[in-house]
Amino acid sequence: MSFEVKTNNRTARIELLQRNGSQINISVDGKEYLLDFENVSEGVFSVIHRHNSYNIELIPGDDVRNYTVNTSRRTYEVEIIDSESRYRAARNKGSEDDGENTIVAPIPGKVVKIPVSVGDPVEAGQTLVIFSAMKMESEFKAKKEGVVKEIRVKEGDTVEAGRVMVVVE
Repeated sequence: MSFEVKTNNRTARIELLQRNGSQINISVDGKEYLLDFENVSEGVFSVIHRHNSYNIELIPGDDVRNYTVNTSRRTYEVEIIDSESRYRAARNKGSEDDGENTIVAPIPGKVVKIPVSVGDPVEAGQTLVIFSAMKMESEFKAKKEGVVKEIRVKEGDTVEAGRVMVVVE
């Protein structure tokens, strides 16, 4: 199991490598740590790493992905970045006013339909691509009016995350 955790301006990739009772072996950005991890009480954990003991309190935030993490020395605001968060962020990519509106595949999936052609004028909110991923279809719409400059995929294509599908200028 792996996920990303964002705190301040840092995002770390965390992977659970092995668990044996209270001992867990994790990887943080590729560096391995062997921890003794105990749930002391509701939201309070004791962590031992290299004979050093740390007490950590997790306080849930307004969203199931957000927490306040208290240690004896610092407080951190933490966001868990899961596949849904990455999906939303990728859907919003290209929304800056940079002269182009780029529709990018947020996660691996399949192009179901492309109801526009190169050279077509489009209005803000018009559907450019219908995309299927994780057993659901999503419509990707133009963020602003413009003209379809490029279509880099075709209906039925299976695409990887991050692939540019349509560009509007």
